[in-house]
Amino acid sequence: MHADDDFDQFYLGAHNRLVGQVAAVLGDRGEAEDAVQEAFARASQRWERLQRYDVPEAWVRRVALREAVHGRRRQQRKQALLLRLGPPPPVPEPGATSAGAIDIDRAMRRLPLRYREVLVMHYVVGLGVEEIAAQLRIPAGTVKSRLSRGRSGLAKHLGDASADHAQGVPDHA
Repeated sequence: MHADDDFDQFYLGAHNRLVGQVAAVLGDRGEAEDAVQEAFARASQRWERLQRYDVPEAWVRRVALREAVHGRRRQQRKQALLLRLGPPPPVPEPGATSAGAIDIDRAMRRLPLRYREVLVMHYVVGLGVEEIAAQLRIPAGTVKSRLSRGRSGLAKHLGDASADHAQGVPDHA
């Protein structure tokens, strides 16, 4: 039997039981499902080692419960912050956003996170290369490289977006 098949069998056999157990602890089935899924994702990465445990399910249960506790703490911190900040500013109507802004947003989403991160920090937040390097704990040269590659990627993707718009326009000639 293949290791992936073993993990699949383990997952199918233990998933519902673990969700039930974690839900009993948390009192919330949705949170339990999220925590158990995260625990199984981690287990799948370590399956070679875990399958040799006497009770691999105990490891998954422990990770799921720990994840649930951390998730609750994150949620509590988030809610405390939201209470302190108050209600968010109003969101503009869908028609209020320009087509150019939508194209930029789409192009940004197509870039790797590391490029988006430095582009936003530089152009939106207004940080210099050295400040970005210090905050991300990477060399200034890496920041410059990511800015350059990010700009090139944006230009490429924005060119694709322009071509998509042009192709969508019917030809009346």
